[in-house]
Amino acid sequence: MSAASDVVAIVLDDTREKMGKAVDHTSTELATIRTGRATPSLVEKLKVEYYGTPTPLQQIAGITVPEPRLLVISPYDKTSMKAIEKSIQESDLGINPQNDGTVIRLAVPALTEDRRKELAKQAKHKAEDGRIAVRNLRRQARHELEGFEKDGEVGADEVERAEKDLDKLTSDHVGRIDEMLHHKEADLMQV
Repeated sequence: MSAASDVVAIVLDDTREKMGKAVDHTSTELATIRTGRATPSLVEKLKVEYYGTPTPLQQIAGITVPEPRLLVISPYDKTSMKAIEKSIQESDLGINPQNDGTVIRLAVPALTEDRRKELAKQAKHKAEDGRIAVRNLRRQARHELEGFEKDGEVGADEVERAEKDLDKLTSDHVGRIDEMLHHKEADLMQV
């Protein structure tokens, strides 16, 4: 493999890795949108003020799903109960926490039709953000490749081949995001 091919391979590998991270981030973002079912991902990233530091809930409490519409949060430190409750109330979940002194229960209500549509819109927005991130990475890689071509490190043919590979990478990653969105919308519209 020539030095030019190495440069192109490095740019493509780097872009593939970054696009994968963008898809993973989109997946995480979509998981935070609640459906009619209870899942730990609804609250695990929620920031709780714990000894003056915003801390993800999953680090200070155990989260279980004993029933399809019930989340049970068991704080490792009982003094954090009030802070956890406050974070849940201030979040956009729209769920009222019930504290019995040992655990916090979150009864996930069934979604109304309007709320489902609103959440589907949110999901589409988050998916579009993911698509934009992937396309921006493609543009960034193209600029890098064009820079190498201008410097004479890579030939025009190799850049053209690499751009085709970039387009395929982009469409694969955008396709994964579209697939995740499709599943999320199906979950949301399920009654």
